[in-house]
Amino acid sequence: MEYLNPYSSGAVSDYGADTRAEFIRKTYWHLAGAIGLFALLETVLIQLGAGQAALMMLGSSRYGWLMVMGAFMAVGWIADKWARSATSAPMQYAGLGLYVVAESLIFLPLIAMAPIVSGDPLVIGKAAVVTGALVLGLTTIAFTTRNDFTFLGGFIKLASIVALGVIVASFFLPITLGFWFSAAMVLLAGGCVLYQTSGVIHHYQPGQHVAAALGLFASVALMFWYILRMFMRR
Repeated sequence: MEYLNPYSSGAVSDYGADTRAEFIRKTYWHLAGAIGLFALLETVLIQLGAGQAALMMLGSSRYGWLMVMGAFMAVGWIADKWARSATSAPMQYAGLGLYVVAESLIFLPLIAMAPIVSGDPLVIGKAAVVTGALVLGLTTIAFTTRNDFTFLGGFIKLASIVALGVIVASFFLPITLGFWFSAAMVLLAGGCVLYQTSGVIHHYQPGQHVAAALGLFASVALMFWYILRMFMRR
């Protein structure tokens, strides 16, 4: 068994098999914890009626979602910076926790609307199952082929900027972000999952498992958001 500084420099792929296996195990345990916390927070908030309150608040202003998106992007940047702290484990966990809470809040209106709009009380569970299956398939591809999909980084950045521009434009122009936009965003989220999984295999440093889990959680949440929207558009 290798013993090393948890904040060592150098990619985890440069270390021995024990270190790589431990890093991957920690990353996915933290991802599972983040997903579990997200599900718990959503359940509690919905039961407390916060979903309807969020819908009413956003419905009071045409540009409410723009403000929410801006705040979420700022919080996401801070959370990622904290999660990548090279000296403080508590700061890393604070970053991951902050991001999970932010995702829980931004999902609230969608979670509240989904069963009503779709007419299916099981729509959230169905979207979660499809998301899990896709993520599992993409993760299997990344681990079995051992290909480095981080070359997708440039495309993902460009596509994300274009998607953000279209979303912002939809607030000012007669543009409807329908089924096919959601389908395109699911493809983008799939690319993000491959990109982040390759980072876990090849590029993160030992001790960065919290940051790696945050990156994966963000990609899974993005996919779940748009798969749920696709179910709502059926």
